[in-house]
This record gives sequence, C-alpha cells and structure tokens, in this order.
Amino acid sequence: MSSEPTPASDPAPASSHPAPASTPAATPAPASGGAAASAGALLLCRARPDSVETVAQLLRERMLLVSAGPEWSVLVPEGKPWLEGGEPVDGVVAGWAAALAVGSPWPVLALWWDADRSGCTLAAGFRRTVGYVWLANGTPAGEDEAMRTLAARLGLDPVLDMQALDALARPDAQADARARLRGLIAVLTRAGVTLPPGLGPGEPADRLRAAARELGGVRRVEWPGWRDAVRAELDAVESGPLGPWLRGPRARALAGAQVAAGLPLLAWSLRRHGRGGWTAAGLVLVVDGALGLAYDRARQRD
Repeated sequence: MSSEPTPASDPAPASSHPAPASTPAATPAPASGGAAASAGALLLCRARPDSVETVAQLLRERMLLVSAGPEWSVLVPEGKPWLEGGEPVDGVVAGWAAALAVGSPWPVLALWWDADRSGCTLAAGFRRTVGYVWLANGTPAGEDEAMRTLAARLGLDPVLDMQALDALARPDAQADARARLRGLIAVLTRAGVTLPPGLGPGEPADRLRAAARELGGVRRVEWPGWRDAVRAELDAVESGPLGPWLRGPRARALAGAQVAAGLPLLAWSLRRHGRGGWTAAGLVLVVDGALGLAYDRARQRD
C-alpha cells in the first residue's frame, strides 16, 4: 500500500476509458445534493457473518449484517457519511472495503450508486483495489482489465462468467447503471451470492436500512469499545484457520509489517481531518498488527 493515495477523477464518457481508481481521491469533488441523497451501498464479504462481524466492528460505523448465501455476508450501512463529509459514496465505500479486506483472508466487493453513476470496488488483502463505473445511462466508464481482475480474484468461471462480465462492459442502450449492477449480481449468484429480499442495488440507503432491519438473523454491528473489540479480535484470531501464523517468526514478521504499514496511513488520514475509510484502514492494520505481536509474546510466556 502506498504511503499516500493518488487522486482519482470522476469517470469521463466511455470513449475516454479511464482506469478504475485503486484508492479514493485525495481531493474528491463532492456529489451534488440530489445525487448524494439518492446514494446507497452494499458491502459483500466472502465470509460468514461470524467472521465478518468482528472485523466490521473496527470500522466504527453502525451497520447491519446478514447472510447473503452459504459463504457470503452483506453489510448495510445504517448511516450516510457521504452526506456529511463531502466525500462521494464511492470513496467512502472503497475505504470501508479496503479496511475490511486488508486484515482478512476473504475479499470484499462494494456496490455503490447515486443519481449520476453506479459502480463496484473489489478489495482483497494487500492487493491493489479494482473497480468499475457506469454512468447513469449505463455507459461503461472503466477498463476491461478491471472485469478480468474481478473475475480472477472472486474465483469466477473464466469462460462463462467472464462472457457475462464482458457484456456489462459493452454499450447497451437498453441497460442503465442500475441494470448493470443487477447484471453483476446475477453473475455473482453462480458464485453463491443470494441477496436477501429488499437489498437490491439501486435502492436508496434509507430503504435498504429499513429492509435489512426486517430480515431474520440480522445483526447490528457497532463499535463496542476498545476492551470488547480487543477481546473479540483475540477470540476470532485464535479460533481462525490461520493457526500457523498466530505465533512464531512468521507471525511476528506479518504483525510488524501491518503496524509499519498502518501507522503512516493512519497519520496521513488524520492530517487530512479523518479521511473516512482510510482512517479505518490504518486503524485495522495497527490494531491487527499490535494484537498479533501481543498474542505471540503471550504464547511465548505460556
């Protein structure tokens, strides 16, 4: 991860083919009032709710968590920070996705939309985030390579699923931006995604929140305070599938790298008055790294 994200401008018409941004813009242009008011987002995590809940608490944002398939979960934001800080919805959710994925073994696909555009951002570990954007009328405004990367990182079929993704990147006068997102969800159903009723792409944030609250098994995710967060994080790490990485030289090297990467990112975001998800990303790195070092030391004393 670079020490300072590079700015990304809003996408131009399809003929310009701008590359999808790997980081949110350093000085994003605020969305218009109408566009921001109609905005919404969903965060699809390729993990079960038990695994997602602990990591999502570190975002320090109120969210609703529900299962979205046998191996998937979906997070629905309860707040609308894109209305408060001037950062557009795509920048906010890109930061959230990066924060969730950077310390986790599973990828996060953020779906977002407003009155002007719709798109998706995929975050997976320390790898560069990739995204794709459609203008409101459905005009593709991204690179084909982004779709190929998305398919590879999500483990989609390189032939059948890739053909469907390619179709989403070609002009289609009959498909607007919301239809493009629904087409993306249709492809993801073959990877096991089943969005619960009422959580369809394109719905306003208030409607998504109301629908999520009515679902069975929904969990409220919010910041529990440092003591409970640390305890929950330790429980999740100890019972996870990465046992060999919990202690020993590899665990210490990994934890040290997380702290070394997280501190500059956290300092950068705080100097810019808290850059939304990037503050959370730095916080996740520092907390995960510090916990890893503390756990390794405690196990050495046992």
